[in-house]
Amino acid sequence: MAIYEYSGRNLAGDLIQGQREADSAEILAGSLLDMRITPIDIREVVQRGAFVGKLKKTLGLGNPTTTDVILFSRQMYALSKSGVPIIRSLSLIAESTRNEVFADALREVGDDLESGRDFSGALSRHPKIFGPLYINIVRVGEETGRLEEALLRMYEYLDADKVTLEKIKSALFYPALVITAIICAVVFLMAKVIPKFAAIFEKFDLELPLQTRIIIGISNFIADHWLLLTFAVVAAIIGVRSYISTEKGRYNWHRYKLRIPRIGDIVLRATLARFTRAFAMSNSSGVPILQGLAVTAKAVDNDYVEARIRAMRNDVERGESITRAAVATGLFTPLVLQMLAVGEETGRIDQMMEEVADFYDREVAYDVANLTKIIEPLLTVVMGLVVLILAMGVFLPMWDMVKITQR
Repeated sequence: MAIYEYSGRNLAGDLIQGQREADSAEILAGSLLDMRITPIDIREVVQRGAFVGKLKKTLGLGNPTTTDVILFSRQMYALSKSGVPIIRSLSLIAESTRNEVFADALREVGDDLESGRDFSGALSRHPKIFGPLYINIVRVGEETGRLEEALLRMYEYLDADKVTLEKIKSALFYPALVITAIICAVVFLMAKVIPKFAAIFEKFDLELPLQTRIIIGISNFIADHWLLLTFAVVAAIIGVRSYISTEKGRYNWHRYKLRIPRIGDIVLRATLARFTRAFAMSNSSGVPILQGLAVTAKAVDNDYVEARIRAMRNDVERGESITRAAVATGLFTPLVLQMLAVGEETGRIDQMMEEVADFYDREVAYDVANLTKIIEPLLTVVMGLVVLILAMGVFLPMWDMVKITQR
């Protein structure tokens, strides 16, 4: 498909201009006539960097981000509230967005709407951009005549969810960065610095302490087999990534991630905050409970937690209350379970779930803020031990060298 610039006049004689994607100029002319626009001029747009754009699409680069969808939801809400037709709104947003993949998807959604498909059905044809939760909320909004409200809810949810996701990344990034830096520093010392000291010790024919011999042995091994070690590390990374990409591997990794001391607890609560907020929104939007649990389970982005929520859904389907089903998962704290019970008794489960999400968010924000205070002393101790071991291994023989030279 190519992009064409067109100009034409409508029934009132007004000049209409714009851009549109079509298989050919003839097909575009037919589409314009169907829209009661008489085409005057149609010409193909010569796109700079078209090859690069196609290459990016082929490699999966430049895919829409959560920020793109958040901005789209907000813009669609504002335009719909102002009375702008959906197809026109999609066209305006597609022209203004900087992400080519997202713009193409919006144009396709507009074409589907013109062919008679409903909005949620058109969005469902792009599952990598619009997830099951998004599509279900929009579908309910369409069926109840509250599409504007549905778009606003999705904007608010995605915006809050992005903040939660950033907290999870913040909790994992700092420790990973420091540990990586320590490993790189030790490898550099072993490969470049220690061999020079080892050459000096050999000249003096000293009887080296045990720790020095171990350090030099490791250093020699790294220096002699660095190519093999590099290959082994790369192969291990590829192997781990390949394993995690499988269904079983992803499930085990997500389960293990929640068991990391301190960090795992933060990740779990942030994940549950995403789930409870999504479920509260789907429930208040009119999505049935069983369907809401099914679609929100996919929103948590953790296979282990998703499996527990699906089990929770099965229990509710068999007649259990939501509170009992939540207890069976073993994920929620007693305070949260009590809040769920109150919400179920009062018929305000959506409000209580929103309170639960806020509760988890506050806890996660507090723990992330204090995580560095806990990790920094621990990492300082680790760094101190590494430096002490290396220093003892290097300086003990040097003291012996000083004694020899003084004789």
